[in-house]
Amino acid sequence: MFSFQQYVLAESLEQAYELNQKKNNVILGGTGWLKLGKKSYGTAIDLSGLGLDQIIETEEEFSIGCMVTLRQIELHKGLNDTFGNACKEAVRHIVGVQFRNLVTVGGSLFGRFGFSDVLTCFLAMDSYVELVGKGVVSLEEFAKMPYDRDVLVRLIVKKDGRKVSYQSFRNQSTDFPVIAVCAAELQNGKKIASVGARPARAVLCSVENEDWTKELTFGSNMRASAEYREFLAKILLQKAWEELA
Repeated sequence: MFSFQQYVLAESLEQAYELNQKKNNVILGGTGWLKLGKKSYGTAIDLSGLGLDQIIETEEEFSIGCMVTLRQIELHKGLNDTFGNACKEAVRHIVGVQFRNLVTVGGSLFGRFGFSDVLTCFLAMDSYVELVGKGVVSLEEFAKMPYDRDVLVRLIVKKDGRKVSYQSFRNQSTDFPVIAVCAAELQNGKKIASVGARPARAVLCSVENEDWTKELTFGSNMRASAEYREFLAKILLQKAWEELA
């Protein structure tokens, strides 16, 4: 269990950003992963009073606040209708409903974990993140950035007509994925995919040629070998195309 010396319910994003510049302070999301650690922090910064726990849908996009839970993503009709239940499929294996009721989109994305289903899923969409310091940047660019002390405000997902399918393989239900693939077919027919749990951070790649996995680096860990991950990635992509067809 983590601990902290001071708790602050942020009154503005600017206040949260300023407080977060101190290295020993921490932004609180759903604290799902923080609870697994034993680190002691100076100030815990809570964003829950800033109205960032809503999914706002317009004709052009979805605006997903950083405090939106994975359960909200799982159940949101607009997201699932627009992207063929890909969002629901991406999060439904994550531990359990109680956990998904706590863990936030902001925490899941800002961590840029190698095992992140959330990052892998939204990376295959026309997605952007809004940061207090850097403003709006594409999720693809954000995924490559080093960790810093910025504050993630929201995720923006454009409605551009692409079809999306999410596929993952796990050694057992609720475990971290061995490999995850989110395939997307754009309106112009171009095909792309994001590949996560390599086990490094998810990356976006073109899948127009048969040797598309050669663009990626796969690694080995306790869950699978690099060779097995590469093999599974090809199988999952094929399943995704079949689903989209």
